[in-house]
Amino acid sequence: MMLRTWLPLTTLLLIGTAWSADSSAALQQDTARCQAGNIDACYDAIRWNPRDPALLVGLGDVLARAGRSVDALRNYRRAAVMAPNFPGLTAKINLVEARMSAKRVPSSAPSSAANNKSVVKQFSNVEPESQSH
Repeated sequence: MMLRTWLPLTTLLLIGTAWSADSSAALQQDTARCQAGNIDACYDAIRWNPRDPALLVGLGDVLARAGRSVDALRNYRRAAVMAPNFPGLTAKINLVEARMSAKRVPSSAPSSAANNKSVVKQFSNVEPESQSH
């Protein structure tokens, strides 16, 4: 009778150990691909280990290189909440914020299309630009 109760528990333990080894290998593989710049691999690695701030920073780096500043900043901030003293994270946040604010600066000069007389149509009753018939 004692053997019957241990057999299912032993089977579950072996399955759990095998799954854990597979997930660890998958995490390592996804992490390596993420560091190489694969965005999908970064998301996969985060699914395996969502509480690792290094993975979030890695995803933020890949997104920043891809020009997705808003997404990069969101991941950097999530990592900062998890690990406020993560090395270099504050500098990365400041850099992305600076890039984003530089893009938002409006130019004080009017647009070149408004200054270009060939683009702007002018209407006058005194001198029509073309004949109607």
